[in-house]
Amino acid sequence: MKFPETLSVCVANIEEVTPLVKRFTLVPAEGGSLPGFSAGSHIMVHMPGEERTYRNAYSLMSAPNDRSCYQIGVRRQEESRGGSVYMHEKVKTGDLLRINPPANLFAIDRLSAKQILIAGGIGITPFMSYLKELPDLGVPFELHYAYRAQSHAAFRELIAAQLGGQLHTYDASRDEFIQPRVLLAAQPLGTHVYVCGPEGLIDAVVETARELGWPESHIHYEQFAAPQPGAPFKVSCAKQACEIDVPGDMSLLDALEAAGVDVPNMCRGGVCGQCETGLLEGEAEHRDNYLPDEARDRKIMPCVSRARSARLVLDL
Repeated sequence: MKFPETLSVCVANIEEVTPLVKRFTLVPAEGGSLPGFSAGSHIMVHMPGEERTYRNAYSLMSAPNDRSCYQIGVRRQEESRGGSVYMHEKVKTGDLLRINPPANLFAIDRLSAKQILIAGGIGITPFMSYLKELPDLGVPFELHYAYRAQSHAAFRELIAAQLGGQLHTYDASRDEFIQPRVLLAAQPLGTHVYVCGPEGLIDAVVETARELGWPESHIHYEQFAAPQPGAPFKVSCAKQACEIDVPGDMSLLDALEAAGVDVPNMCRGGVCGQCETGLLEGEAEHRDNYLPDEARDRKIMPCVSRARSARLVLDL
């Protein structure tokens, strides 16, 4: 079955989970069922702001076999570019939103001998759908969940009721922290590790796993970080003969979309490769985790990367 490029959904419920996190339940706007998805999938939510449309990726938390609704958890970001604030302040029960169908860049490897899940803060959300599927795989798994304080431990009680001793929590306000080397060094061969959360946590886990000799195929991570701001610059689209100003607080991809230039994309976080674009002139400031070194003088990922020069010319 081919699904439309975007889907219309209705906000059926909004629940305040912590002072910074809300859970949104989305149902089909015209009834029926939503597309199925696999654990670890995300959707892109389109938010029609007054001056621009925000597009943020959010992990699906609901059960993959439940096509009656999707659930997402949205953390209000202190340095939001507008998307998380829009979700927290503008979106009300009964509103209609457009979303992209689910995509999965963080799928479970079903052939592993053991699964280690590591979450930091709002990075717990993709694992909520994992927990609906992992018990049926018949392999051991455990979840390590770090948060700044009990009041910010979204869904902790719900997870604890399901997992019992398989859940290990780390409360930073009590000086409790995940020790990646201690955790990963003690795992049997064939174990896979999955990490989602702040950049520092992801880097620590991934680097430690590599230092311990874990195969790259056993290391999985996902981060939906907002593109960082930078100096303003200009971008020219060679094929469309247009020149666009990119403000310091707007990503290159957002600026292109606001000007009506269509660029395929999926994660908007510099990891999936969907928005890879030819770079014809200018020097890019690469901020992605996708392009190999040998391609960085002729390609750019506009979802996160910017310009070191005053102007870029793209093959668009």
